[in-house]
Amino acid sequence: MNIALIGMPGSGKTTIALLLKKNLPFYSLVDTDDLIVKKENSSINNIFAKYGEKYFRELETDILEKILSLDTQIISTGGGIILSDKNIELLREKSFVVYLKAKQETLFNRVKNNNERPLLNTENLREKLSKLYIERAQRYEKAHCILDTDNKTPDIIVKEILKVLDGKN
Repeated sequence: MNIALIGMPGSGKTTIALLLKKNLPFYSLVDTDDLIVKKENSSINNIFAKYGEKYFRELETDILEKILSLDTQIISTGGGIILSDKNIELLREKSFVVYLKAKQETLFNRVKNNNERPLLNTENLREKLSKLYIERAQRYEKAHCILDTDNKTPDIIVKEILKVLDGKN
């Protein structure tokens, strides 16, 4: 079984994936954004600038299909991976999907000083986050498990995920 983490930028997917890996050492850890950067030999910002979001989303689906041909992985996804119905179906079919949910203010505080996210490189970050949140919320909620991450340490979130996973076995 794969474990896929989905959520908005700043929801903690990368951090939680790294901690989950420490608790599940027999799992491999993959990050869809890292794999895209490696494949294209370019930053996500550059990929967006040079080829556009549509191209990036196609790369994302291609990488996801390759990843999901394997098993026993912790998959940290990009925030927009759920924009494709195909990606949602693939994730749900081949992974236990965990939505790391956070309030917009929490997300804002986590991403406000990060310029590595092309969709958030904007003058009105709060407005952009709100728009993305509204556009994506229903898609994220198709996850098998929804965990509220507000006011929780990463260690507590990982313990909650492990408890849910333990209940599945």
